[in-house]
Amino acid sequence: MDHSPRTLPGHSADRLDSAYDTALLDLDGVVYAGGQAIAHAVDSLAAARERGMHLAYVTNNALRPPEAVAAHLTELGVPAETEDVITSAQAVARLMSEQLPAGARVLVVGGEGLRVALRERGLEPVESVDEEPVAVVQGYGGPELPWGRFAEASYAVARGLPWFASNTDLTIPSARGIAPGNGAAVEVVRIATGASPQVAGKPLPPMHKETILRTGARRPLVVGDRLDTDIEGAFNGGVDSLLVLTGVTDPAQLLAAVPEHRPTYVDADLRGLLTGQPEVRAYEGEFGCGGWRAAARGETLELTGEGEPLDGLRALCAAAWSAGGERACRGDAGKALARLGL
Repeated sequence: MDHSPRTLPGHSADRLDSAYDTALLDLDGVVYAGGQAIAHAVDSLAAARERGMHLAYVTNNALRPPEAVAAHLTELGVPAETEDVITSAQAVARLMSEQLPAGARVLVVGGEGLRVALRERGLEPVESVDEEPVAVVQGYGGPELPWGRFAEASYAVARGLPWFASNTDLTIPSARGIAPGNGAAVEVVRIATGASPQVAGKPLPPMHKETILRTGARRPLVVGDRLDTDIEGAFNGGVDSLLVLTGVTDPAQLLAAVPEHRPTYVDADLRGLLTGQPEVRAYEGEFGCGGWRAAARGETLELTGEGEPLDGLRALCAAAWSAGGERACRGDAGKALARLGL
């Protein structure tokens, strides 16, 4: 696997829904936010599906079982079957089943998605440390999860029980803004116990393994909004990725990305699946895309030209990533991004 630092965004002469057989789509911040479909998501996914692209929905959110997620997608106008949904709850349940005996009791701190996934793997979810579990698993339990559940997990972990977490995303998009995610809840237990869990979700290998096993993808494209989960997960799995700017990552964070967080492609939203991706060319000390030229000069990223704002962003990515090399570029891009309205 080639892990040399990416310094230029990739390009594709073909539409992405033709170049790849399967889209591994994150949900929160990509398909929907706060339960509502993101602009252009429904129509774009329908068009990609009609052209034969397999759509799989891969989420670190362990709250709901796949059946409920598929039903919600269908209500939004994105027809989905239960088997199209892969969750971090499924990944962590497989990870636990490989280490625990069949029928083992597991203390669950999280939502119904975790309980369904554990039962699928032959494990028995329980609610209290008094029920003599042999392990504890923690996943996102929604905004109403009682504080006492964190205490229950802490009691179990302090007794030396193996501790697992579906994922460690610190934040999660909602209709009202960015809210604390399961990673924030994991930190509560970590602080109380001094321990660290085994983690299954993106960007770690158990989640990629679960996804490939369930989808059978041969030419997958990871589509996400987070650099530290979706894009890093694609990097770790050695597959291409598309970052959409509809979730938590903003253009400034994209420019400052370390190598494992640099996507193959970047686009505004899921309409990017329906097009090719323009080439970013390297010139002497500059990088061009469309009508734009970008360069890193001293501690500033500079942009000249005009045209499609996303092309300007792609040129800036090349300038920033090339300047950063194996590290994050710290160049000031404020004026350049202001020119693009980003």
